[in-house]
Amino acid sequence: MKKDLRLDTRSDRKWKYFENPRGDKRQNIQSTLDTWYDPSVPEDERQIALLAVMKQSDHLQHLNNLLRNMNLEGVPILIIDDEADQAGLNNKVNLGVMSTIYRHLIELRQLLPHHSFLQYTATPQAPLLINIVDVLSPDFAEVLTPGTDYSGGKEFFLGNPILIKTIPDSEIPTQDNQVIDTPETFLFAMMLFYLGVAAGYIKEKGRGNRSMMVHPSQKIAPHGEYFHWVRQMNNQWKKILGQDANDPARIDLLVSFNRAYQDLVRSVADLPSFAQLVDVLPRAINQTNIQQVNTSGGKTPTIDWKNEFAHILVGGQAMDRGFTVEGLTVTYMPRKAGVGNADTLQQRARFFGYKRSYLGYCRVFLEQDVKDAFTNYVEHEEHIRQQLKTYRGKPLSEWKRAFFLDNALKATRGDVLDLPLMKGGFSDDWYVPNYPHDSDEDAISANREVVNRFWLQLTPLNEKIFGKLSVNKHLFATDISLTDTFEQLIVKFRTTHPSDSQRFTGLMLQVQRYLEQNPGELCDIYLMDKGKHRLRTISKNIGRLNLFQGRSHSTEPDKYPGDRQIMVKDKLTIQIHKLNLDVEAEGRDIPNVSVITIWVPQKMEHGWVSQNQGGIL
Repeated sequence: MKKDLRLDTRSDRKWKYFENPRGDKRQNIQSTLDTWYDPSVPEDERQIALLAVMKQSDHLQHLNNLLRNMNLEGVPILIIDDEADQAGLNNKVNLGVMSTIYRHLIELRQLLPHHSFLQYTATPQAPLLINIVDVLSPDFAEVLTPGTDYSGGKEFFLGNPILIKTIPDSEIPTQDNQVIDTPETFLFAMMLFYLGVAAGYIKEKGRGNRSMMVHPSQKIAPHGEYFHWVRQMNNQWKKILGQDANDPARIDLLVSFNRAYQDLVRSVADLPSFAQLVDVLPRAINQTNIQQVNTSGGKTPTIDWKNEFAHILVGGQAMDRGFTVEGLTVTYMPRKAGVGNADTLQQRARFFGYKRSYLGYCRVFLEQDVKDAFTNYVEHEEHIRQQLKTYRGKPLSEWKRAFFLDNALKATRGDVLDLPLMKGGFSDDWYVPNYPHDSDEDAISANREVVNRFWLQLTPLNEKIFGKLSVNKHLFATDISLTDTFEQLIVKFRTTHPSDSQRFTGLMLQVQRYLEQNPGELCDIYLMDKGKHRLRTISKNIGRLNLFQGRSHSTEPDKYPGDRQIMVKDKLTIQIHKLNLDVEAEGRDIPNVSVITIWVPQKMEHGWVSQNQGGIL
């Protein structure tokens, strides 16, 4: 922030900076604000009070105490909540109380009569999924697009697979797998890094930075082991490289480095020759700063980026959220995916950033499940971004909380959500509504009109008898455009019960995504019983619709297979049912209810998550 606002270099003193201010700064801040009402102060000389406050209980409490006794009426204030998905949200919402940081933020907003609250985060899942009645639930969203030099998930996991390396399970330390010797992939990662450092000395004269991040665990104990391995290999390699050119150990070591060099050549077009890099390797190894980044020494150390060109940093949680590694080229992360929260996973991706100019030197070493999770996260993130772009300038209260998410991941931590998430994904399965009787008359009438209008424009229609009885006769239309069906029938069909609606929204996500890649896809549509009204009773005990007619109990070989079998296995199939409903619990009949069920073939499978926000879906 100081760098971006040029606080230490600009001469106009436009910003008056206060870091974690307390009561003794009250007069100073008030006098800064008073200049805006003083006609003797030229407008271009009036200062803006900039208060930078750590999102910690004591700092926020001091801030609120300071502001409580100030005259802030009419003062425009912008609150920027950086990393808005972390710390500030109410992680005790399911206990019916307010967490400490959340309570302080609520009080802060109450103290400021004229303010805007801006939430800033790269992982918006939690703020988007908290209850929309929560005061920290965003009203609007603006998607920020990074500059052209930014390299994110698409560049790493989709566009340049050579940058991603897999750490085998045998080299992942777990309770059941003690890794005693330096892992081979770790040695390879260090060699890649040092070759990149050597290239940096040759091509850039050591300007800027080159860094390697080792991220074994959020626990501190394993950090020491990897830190020891780095030191050990540094000393060993320096000693071996100092030997005579014909020394067997030196020859063997350079053979290993050459394997790493051949890997780099595939992604770096102007890489210096191997001989040139070997000449600089001793310097690259000797002048690299090796440091643990954790609280083992009390306070997390600050990295002096200006003092050293090359760094190897070993740490855990301290290098997750908000930690910037300058010139990061090689990441080694020998850890499992953990609980699988998508936003937490993304916050570990310190290897993303503005590195287009040296992307070829970058390598990321991950366990296979973590690698798969990052790859799947790319689509999840892009889908959220596209949805938020669609709702730019519109109230987020109108946005259906539904998006793609791999079934191996969770959207966010559960302690900040008081509304449940539904995870699903149809694959060789039916979407069947359970509660069409929960709809009001307007929805029932609208659905009837949508279905009738759509069916009447289908030609030609065919008639087919399933089994020997003519009663099991259905009309059907085959090879109908799925795009037209999606737009004219599926999207327009209304579901009001939360459970049905969430599943139906997830189904629409799957179909829409498949159509983006297969716009010419066709489907089959059946009008069950040729449109005759079937009677269905909603029993008191069950409370939901049992829609499908079962298969015939006849011993005849050509018997009715049951409604569930009326579909084409590898093709999206829609059944239209016309029903008269007898709702026992309410003692009422609902005539002429149109219901659609949809068979989703395996080729359209996709995981998603959906949330009902008080009847929005």
